[in-house]
Amino acid sequence: MELQIKIHNFQGPFDLLLHLIKKNQLDIYNIKISEITGQYMEYIENLKEMDLEVTSEFIVIASTLLQIKSRELLPKIQEEKEDDLSEENPEKILLDKLIEYKKFKNAASYLKGRLEKGFTVYSKKPEIIEKKEEEDKDIFINITILELYNLYNELITNYKDKINLNNTIPDKIELDEFKIEDKMEYLKNKIIENKNLSFSQISKMCICKGEVIVTFLALLELIRIKIVKVVQEGNFKEIYLERIEDNGTNELYY
Repeated sequence: MELQIKIHNFQGPFDLLLHLIKKNQLDIYNIKISEITGQYMEYIENLKEMDLEVTSEFIVIASTLLQIKSRELLPKIQEEKEDDLSEENPEKILLDKLIEYKKFKNAASYLKGRLEKGFTVYSKKPEIIEKKEEEDKDIFINITILELYNLYNELITNYKDKINLNNTIPDKIELDEFKIEDKMEYLKNKIIENKNLSFSQISKMCICKGEVIVTFLALLELIRIKIVKVVQEGNFKEIYLERIEDNGTNELYY
């Protein structure tokens, strides 16, 4: 099992280094790592009484920091300056590792945030929706949904709500009650009785705009449950509702 070092809320020495860099407002891409050696060593002093196995990783980085610090204090000759530019430069190696660690830390923080957001999201398992076979009989014959909508608007404009000419508030308001279920049953029986029913006949059955709306909703429901179909023989011809003969039942289901 991998050991995760966590001391004073720092997960490993690189986490501590990043904290010190941020605390001192330093640029990770342009710093002297020796500038934070003293502060790092102060944290190490608090680890003396802890298990050596736990603190070993911190101590390794501490020794590297001390090496870098001592190199900064000692006078340099030309050869040493050239060595500092090589890949073996301990400060460069440490900074490269620190920059890489910071990338992974940022990625881990991002993924953690996504995970926490995911706790409030509930997904639905995918399911295969079987495609229904196309019906043998068309519901709309020589007429489109848009034309049906326009017809509805035309019916509505033929009716005006009752207006209170005296502009007074009546003592009792009478509400006209129309139920979709009742209209469906009535229209179905009318269509069975007459074999078909035109929209002009339907409009004559209604006494107010409210009844027109309920009647039209009843028609749409009869169409949806495939009790009736809408037929128009040609452009600008009368539109009829006809019963679907092989529906197999006279019962209505809501």
